Amino acid sequence: MIPNHKNFWFAVLAVVLAVWQTPASATAGVPTEQIRSTVDRAILVLKDPRLKPAAKTKERRDQLKQILFGRFDFTEMAKRALGTNWRRRTPKEQEEFVQLFTELVEHAYTDIIESYSEEKIIYVGERLDGRYADVASKVLAGNGTEYSLNYKAHLVNSEWRVYDVIAENISVVNNFRSQFNRVITKSSYEELVRRLREKADFGATKR
Repeated sequence: MIPNHKNFWFAVLAVVLAVWQTPASATAGVPTEQIRSTVDRAILVLKDPRLKPAAKTKERRDQLKQILFGRFDFTEMAKRALGTNWRRRTPKEQEEFVQLFTELVEHAYTDIIESYSEEKIIYVGERLDGRYADVASKVLAGNGTEYSLNYKAHLVNSEWRVYDVIAENISVVNNFRSQFNRVITKSSYEELVRRLREKADFGATKR
């Protein structure tokens, strides 16, 4: 069974909701500022009273996904999550896998979005290495618990796109990769795709 990866979507929500409680940092670089720009647009959706009623849930989530998914590079995430098996797939298979992978995290997102309870997010640093960047942050829960949350991004044209999230030193991409490899090793790539399709079909029935 392919799990929903709650930590990943909590990380996505953290990106969206960070500036509600965190002032802009004077030392923040371009990657952090681009995330902040994405945040500003998402906040407008989250605070829109017209989108708050339950009847508007799908419309609100669709708008948030459109905004957030512009910041996350799901093709790169899917490629890294499949690891060495990526090169063994045909271009058509790769295209299908990216689609199924994106649907997997989309469905996880819709399951978790309503559970946010206004944790405070603080950006604590940024490290650049050519076309790659790490943006570090902390999540401060209401009970005083603190979690680390880091974003790995790469430069695509002029945009910094997130390709991995490290929640409490656990890489979301590595987590996916280990589970995908387990299915492929014990069964086959075809079985992995079958399971992903099954989850995609199940998710579609819940919309």
